[in-house]
Amino acid sequence: MFTLKNDLLKIGVKKTGAELCEISSVKHQTQFMWDANPDVWAGYAPNLFPIIGALKNNTYFLEDKPYSLPKHGFIRDNDKIELAEQTQDSITFKLTYDQESLITYPFKFEFLITYKLNGNTLDIIHTIKNLDNKTMYFSLGGHPAFKCPVYNNEAYEDYNLVFEHTENSETHMVSLSDGLIFDESIPFLDNSDTIKLKHNLFDKDALIFKDLKSRKITLNSAHSGDIITVSYHDFPYLGIWAKPNGDYVCIEPWLGIADSVSHNQDFKTKDGILSLESGKTFKASYQIEIHKTHLV
Repeated sequence: MFTLKNDLLKIGVKKTGAELCEISSVKHQTQFMWDANPDVWAGYAPNLFPIIGALKNNTYFLEDKPYSLPKHGFIRDNDKIELAEQTQDSITFKLTYDQESLITYPFKFEFLITYKLNGNTLDIIHTIKNLDNKTMYFSLGGHPAFKCPVYNNEAYEDYNLVFEHTENSETHMVSLSDGLIFDESIPFLDNSDTIKLKHNLFDKDALIFKDLKSRKITLNSAHSGDIITVSYHDFPYLGIWAKPNGDYVCIEPWLGIADSVSHNQDFKTKDGILSLESGKTFKASYQIEIHKTHLV
């Protein structure tokens, strides 16, 4: 594990998957990340590329040729990722295409992810480079899981997620059998800025939002106040998820989304897919702020 710290925060990042696995207070060692208990869910904060979620029939088509990718792509659990650079306040990891990746994803790319500490905020910066002589297509996202409750005298039901703005939004339902997105959506936020956490909230899988005005969401405790704010200005989609028996909540900024049940599997027309011209570079970042009042 690689570590980075300043006067307020310490983070840990696994080389495998370049996965963030620790955010803690330097002063009192309070842990803010889920512990990846394998009996519940063995992830900390997978990095999602070049797809988000599941593919219809585990297959996509490019120029009429079929390809297959695992759910959420091939960055998570990838042991080929290398340390690219470490400075006093940042650490960068890199994955470059190889002959094996070209079999399932026929683009020459470079994927970099940088974790940068700035006071009580962690900036997670993604850089995608198209090294190919053709336009590449991809999705990108984060999947950080935050401990909930954070403190011993609290319960899961004491926690809320509070949006930056009052929202009127629908959630897009997920098929439990294959992880695809149903075409139908259901009303969820009715002139409200708050989601009250309870374990059965996720009985039907993730809450998926495509039309939020907010670009910030805060994990708040009825007893301890604001704990964590995730800012996702570069990401139009947001997933919120946990295993129904898990004492954590994932706040997932996405550029892209799982296939819909009615999708024709053409990668270029996939909902939310991004395109990047030959030789170009794409960047997107999100921020995790640990509120200072809880660094004690």
